[in-house]
Amino acid sequence: MDMELITNILFAMVRTATPLLLVALGELICEKSGVLNLGQEGMMLMGAVLGFIVTTLTGNVYVGVLVGVFGGMMMALLFGFSVQILNTNQVATGLALTIFGTGLSAFLGYSFVGQSIDGFHSINIPVLSSIPIIGKMLFTHDLLVYLSFALFGGIYWFVYKSRAGLKLKAVGENPHAAKALGLPVIQIRFMAIAFGGAMAGLAGVYLSLAYTPLWVENMTAGKGWIGLALVVFATWRPERILIGAWLFGLASILHLVIQGLGFEISPSLLAMLPYLVTIVVLVMLSRDPIKQKLFTPASLGKPFRAGD
Repeated sequence: MDMELITNILFAMVRTATPLLLVALGELICEKSGVLNLGQEGMMLMGAVLGFIVTTLTGNVYVGVLVGVFGGMMMALLFGFSVQILNTNQVATGLALTIFGTGLSAFLGYSFVGQSIDGFHSINIPVLSSIPIIGKMLFTHDLLVYLSFALFGGIYWFVYKSRAGLKLKAVGENPHAAKALGLPVIQIRFMAIAFGGAMAGLAGVYLSLAYTPLWVENMTAGKGWIGLALVVFATWRPERILIGAWLFGLASILHLVIQGLGFEISPSLLAMLPYLVTIVVLVMLSRDPIKQKLFTPASLGKPFRAGD
């Protein structure tokens, strides 16, 4: 392969990985609080459809982004109310949220299927975009990709360097001890859940307003589930989520590259690559349960009632 082809592959890898990075970072914060939300697909689809509808009606992509993020957050808060106040099962509620979001997004977006809009455009950063290979890979993207870089940096600092990050981890490890220390466990978990929903909504917005500026039903195509797997793959560490998202992004575009190079392999088999990688990685991780338990939030998926 020549240098130009490698550069284009890396550029496409970053673009393809952006929704995975966003949704996985949001789920990371949610799970750090001890809450397991499996509703990523539903929240992403709601963000995508609401962002697209509002952008189509108003002609303003920024308003569309805000509404899409808000839609994802409201879906997450619905989940939060169910599991934190009504004490429903987190796994069942998350799955129900995915089913609900998938159906509602299809209903709301029915009359907008196939329409296209003038979404976000690439912005070349002067000087930096001229650097060989990494210039195009990192500095020739649209605004939402740059925002994902900034969010990664902010979340990395929040998890490792901030007092609020320590409080979040304390709640995720032992909510009863955190409450005894005076921490508002339910409030912290609600904020983590809402942030996770906002990030899922933003991931959906990226798909419908930047990556492919149009709306089709189920356009997330399993990216929410891959995002969930990424959190486990990264053992709940943000820097590994970035690496994992790029790896999955590369796997997602390899079938196009392989076909372009002239290899005669079934497109259906090649399209399975990102999901096959997901399964292989999870199987490999399960072989070292001690290491996985070391980084897993101790109270993940366990209910905590306000009166406890």
